[in-house]
Amino acid sequence: MAGGLVALLDDVAALAKLAAASLDDVAGAAGRAGTKAAGVVIDDAAVTPRYVVGLTPDRELPIIWKITLGSLRNKLLFILPVALLLSAFAPWAVTPLLMIGGAYLCFEAAEKIIEALSGHHAEEEVAEIDTPAELEKRQVAGAIRTDFILSAEIMAIALAELPDASLGMRAAALAAVAVAITVGVYGVVALIVKMDDIGLHLSKRPSAGAKQLGLFLVKAMPVLLQALSHIGVAAMVWVGGGILLHGLEVFHFDAIPHFVHHLAEVAGHAVPFAQGFVEWLVGAIGAGICGLIVGAAIAGVLHLVPKKKAR
Repeated sequence: MAGGLVALLDDVAALAKLAAASLDDVAGAAGRAGTKAAGVVIDDAAVTPRYVVGLTPDRELPIIWKITLGSLRNKLLFILPVALLLSAFAPWAVTPLLMIGGAYLCFEAAEKIIEALSGHHAEEEVAEIDTPAELEKRQVAGAIRTDFILSAEIMAIALAELPDASLGMRAAALAAVAVAITVGVYGVVALIVKMDDIGLHLSKRPSAGAKQLGLFLVKAMPVLLQALSHIGVAAMVWVGGGILLHGLEVFHFDAIPHFVHHLAEVAGHAVPFAQGFVEWLVGAIGAGICGLIVGAAIAGVLHLVPKKKAR
């Protein structure tokens, strides 16, 4: 009996070690995969705050919570299983689907820029919205829709870092990446949009230093949120353009991508003390210009179609 108990304990210990090793493997795989997606994660964090600009402060955190839940649903219920199925049975389809998403990001950003320049469409949309609840619903839906494309890019990049992993390992690593990135991104976004409230609280403290910091935050946050709104549109353009350029490379239409890469390298070598940053900046600008051209073309076509129907 004692021998059987010892054998059972040995088996339990062996299973525990195996489970621990598996968790380490999952954590390592998730870490490698998540690191590669860091650029898109930063863009995601820049895009999201613009969806709460102009809404009442008491609804900011509830809206971010709704977007967070929508982002998790996007990643875990839709993107993760589809990504695994495509990687197993139709890997050729991943790049075209991402390019379609990238084109949509470019189109949405171009629409926002056209609205800002003309002021027309934005006024019509505001006139159509009767209640704050309807405005909130529209903002959340727009944020979740944009998040879906950014999340698909994040998951695709992460999946590409796990070519030799088993199906279970890939699923576990992608789920870990999805949860960690979503919590990280929307935690930062929540902190950003509530920084003015933190500043207001600090401004009421007796300490002079805390009071000055609080007043600075209260004055600076509206400016920062407005700036993030513009940065979010720019991020949509350069992420979308970057996806399109990468897709062109995959399909060996690489003249434009190579030109952008070459330009970025030349600019980086010209500024050796900040080579990495300059290369990234020039590459992002190049991708943004390509994305803006594609987005403006799509927007132009879609705006012409209703006019032809009306005629």
